[in-house]
Amino acid sequence: MTARLGAPAAARRDIRVLLVDDQELVRRGFAALLANEPGIEVVGEAGDGAQAIAETRRTRPDVVLMDIRMPLMDGLDATRAICGDERLSATKVLVLTTFALDEYVYEALRVGASGFLLKDTPPRLLLEAITAAAAGDVLISPAMTKRLVADLVRRPISRPGDTGPLDVLSEREREVLAEVARGKTNSEIGKSLYMSPLTAKTHVSRILGKLNARDRAQLVIIGYETGLVSPGE
Repeated sequence: MTARLGAPAAARRDIRVLLVDDQELVRRGFAALLANEPGIEVVGEAGDGAQAIAETRRTRPDVVLMDIRMPLMDGLDATRAICGDERLSATKVLVLTTFALDEYVYEALRVGASGFLLKDTPPRLLLEAITAAAAGDVLISPAMTKRLVADLVRRPISRPGDTGPLDVLSEREREVLAEVARGKTNSEIGKSLYMSPLTAKTHVSRILGKLNARDRAQLVIIGYETGLVSPGE
């Protein structure tokens, strides 16, 4: 797991996590895994989307691990409600799915989820994703982005070629956005565009602000929906 350098130990606090899954056995498994991880605290559990919303409002977690397919209210509607609530703007949602091309994943990212993981993700990567999300630096890994793009190839883009939302960006920022949409990390962007990783990170932060996007996951969606990059590139 990564930690932000320079922060004094006394200033750090545990990352508060809410577990949402309709299967109690799955929730208990995640809870047991996270309970053994220093710096992470499981603050609650929920078995459906409605409970997830209520528990998120009650516990104010840093990260919600959200299952998609649940009875009563699914994870997509719950994610939409949580990400659309300004009072919960500090809470990040990581979607958990059994299938890489789950039909709901794309829409979950559109409504504000900070990323998605397969339920068989290795524990180390799950912990890294939680830490990244809590730090506000969550992104979809290049491998998962490729799967998302493969799904996009089979979908009609809702606004093909509508680059209007990108008018606020400079040419350089458009280049950086295109690289983000291709699933590249800041280091990879730096190599592609001949800049330092720190400069790439600065550009990404500015792009997030200008496009009013929550995180890099939404930048991926914007990149494809506006036609800045094309599925299959």
